[in-house]
Parts: sequence; C-alpha cells; structure tokens
Amino acid sequence: MAHAAVAEHRSTSPWLHFAVRRLIGLAAIFLVLLVVSFLIVQLIPGDPAAGLAGANADLADIERIRHQLGLDQPLWQRFIDYAGGVLSGDLGTSFMYRQPVLTIIENRLPFTATIALAGIAIVLLVAIPLGMLIGVLTQGGRRKWLDTGFGFVTGFLDSVPGYVMATFLVVMFALGIGVLPLFPPAYTPRFGSASFVLPIAAIVIGPICTVSRVVRRETAVVLGNDYQRTAHGWRLPAWKRYIKWALPNLLTSTLTVSGLVLTGLIGGAVVIESVFALPGLGSGIIKAILDRDYPVIQAMVIVIGMIAALINLLVDILLGLIDERTLGGSHVSA
Repeated sequence: MAHAAVAEHRSTSPWLHFAVRRLIGLAAIFLVLLVVSFLIVQLIPGDPAAGLAGANADLADIERIRHQLGLDQPLWQRFIDYAGGVLSGDLGTSFMYRQPVLTIIENRLPFTATIALAGIAIVLLVAIPLGMLIGVLTQGGRRKWLDTGFGFVTGFLDSVPGYVMATFLVVMFALGIGVLPLFPPAYTPRFGSASFVLPIAAIVIGPICTVSRVVRRETAVVLGNDYQRTAHGWRLPAWKRYIKWALPNLLTSTLTVSGLVLTGLIGGAVVIESVFALPGLGSGIIKAILDRDYPVIQAMVIVIGMIAALINLLVDILLGLIDERTLGGSHVSA
C-alpha cells in the first residue's frame, strides 16, 4: 500500500506542481499585458477625439467627445476603469465603430485562429520528419552534398522576411500562374479553403526551415550515442531505432525551440494578414492603431499575447507527456 501511494504521488505530483506554476505564470502574463496594453496607447501620437470630431469641429465639440470617451479623466482613473472592465469581461466599446470590442474580436479571431492552428500543425508535421530524414541520410558524414544543400536552402529561406515571401508567393502563384486565389471570401474561414493556402505557406516556410535544422542537428547527436551504435550493430529494425528510441530523445530539445518559433509565428500573422487582406487580429490591430481606436488596440494586444502564452503552454504539456522530468517540481525518493 505504501509503495502504491508513493507511486501515485510520483505520477501526479509533477503535473500538480506544473499546473500550479503555469496558472500563476499565465496570471502574471495577463497582468503584464493588462498594464502594457494600457500604457502603449499613451505613446500613440494624436488625439482620437479630434479625429472623430472631424476637420471642421471646434474645440467645444472635441472636448465633448473627449468627455464621452473618458479621455479627460486622470491617467490613474482611466487605468482603474479599464482594468476593472477587462477583469469583468467588458473590453470596452470601439471609438470608430461604436460597437463592443468583443464583437470585433469574435469576427476577426476565426481568421487568425485558422492561420495559427494550421501553421503550427504544418510546421510540426513537416519539419520534424524532414529534419529527421536528413539527419538519418547524412549520418556519419555521408552524403555531404545533401547536408550542405539542405543547410543552404533552409538558411536562405529562413532569412527571407515574411512580407517578401508573401509578396513572392502572390506574384508567382496568384498573379502569375493563377492556380491559387489571392483573397479569401469574407468571413468564411475554413481549413480546406484554397484562399488560405498562400497565407499559411508564407507564414510556415521560415519556421519549417528553423525547426527542421534543429531536428537534423539533434538527430545527428542522438544517432551518435552508444546505444544507437549498439542497436545498429545488432541489426535491429530501423523503425525501432529511429522512431521508438531516437524520436522521443530528440523531441525534447526540438519542442523547446519550437515553442519560441511558433510564438513568433503569431507575430508574423500581423504582417501576413495585411498582405493578403485577411480581416484577422493582425490586420485589425494595425487598422486600430491608424484609427487611434484605443479600446480595440488594448483588447487585441491582450488577446494576441495570451494566444502566444497558450502556445507555449501547449508546448510545455507536450514536453511533459514525452518526458515528465521536464515538468520540474519536487521529486519523491523511494
């Protein structure tokens, strides 16, 4: 009975400590985003009240609009009102559209979610097998030409800025060959829609190159271990040596790097959505900045930041499922 209790504690305690730490971390990230999203709009030049009042408005009209928007309140009072509203689920009302910010986000989130989820899946499903394949084929210094060519191509593609890659894909496949549509149908995001092929391709090419190079390097390290050489000498099946033994060992460091890469993928969506005229969160926040629509800017900063935090959480969970030692926490000795 005592041994069973210790075994159960060993299996549940790391996950419990992990859950507590991650919840505290997410709460801290949310509070930081709350403060940053409020302060960042103070750096935007111009007066949104003057823009809404129009070019022919007099000072009285501008002051009236400022009062309606609450912009005449002290900074500390505006922050308290803003934080209280966010914590109660009220993200405010758009200055420009005069509708709840939550409604704007609900309309734009499906596009960003479609690109992000499809992009993450494609990066992991393509980069890991590709990097592992190159690592196996070039094991022990074989096929130097393949290793050199792989490094050159992935390094070059990874160095191309996202907007340049997006523009090239548009010119080549939409305007040139004409095999893919350029703009998606309004508010109908679907994973199977051909309109999302170019945006997703533009956003995943760089991360695929980065992650596949990491996988290739880790594959070379893992295959150089003594147990792999022994297994090869015993002529064990390749699937067992590569898939059952090598893959779990190289995934730990690969997923750690992938978390940073996939978080950057969300930032790249801001540019990609603008290039392809996708009405997602990325293009929405750019438009809100140009319109000085403070509530929309603040809400989208929080939403995009939390999406990035949740991606890192997902990567940590995957790492924990592969190897519980990555969860940290206390250990129980026998």
